[in-house]
Amino acid sequence: MSYRFLSTLALPVGAALAAAAAGSQLLCEPAEIPRGEKACGKEAKATNNKWWPGREQKRPTRNGKCNLTGWWENELGSRMHVSTVDSEGNFSGEYHTAVSSAEKPIEPSPLIGSQHLDEDGQCTFGFTVNWKKFSDSTAVFVGQCFAGDVEEEILQTSWLLREKVDALPSDWKATRTGRNTFTRMG
Repeated sequence: MSYRFLSTLALPVGAALAAAAAGSQLLCEPAEIPRGEKACGKEAKATNNKWWPGREQKRPTRNGKCNLTGWWENELGSRMHVSTVDSEGNFSGEYHTAVSSAEKPIEPSPLIGSQHLDEDGQCTFGFTVNWKKFSDSTAVFVGQCFAGDVEEEILQTSWLLREKVDALPSDWKATRTGRNTFTRMG
């Protein structure tokens, strides 16, 4: 059985107290599986729909091997080139961002990183981009490469961008976070 979490903030105080007095569970309640289907444990785990009932997620098969070397592009049009990954999983390359808040013109920036060399080819990795050519910012990306026999290679990443600020009181606004999905170019 899957569960749906309810926010007590969404209920008026009187309704929340009345529900509690009646013995209702305020934090979670059983959720219906769409179309009356029952999800078995393996199916629920495979689709990762515990928190989003009815949401299907595509998962690449584990038969393909992911290779970080080459050109990649994300949904914003930023591109990166990863040079050859060495036997220890270290790599370097260039990042060509399509977006910037810097006043100077955007220029390709160096990246350096490392990947975990998994036997199944679905590696995790991380890299740093130093925007020193046009900005006082640095970004770090972490992610995982997914590959399948039929599906294309996908890099799912999360990032932190740190901008230089003039003084400690401005520190609160210096770090941004986000996510990007990269696909192999050409």
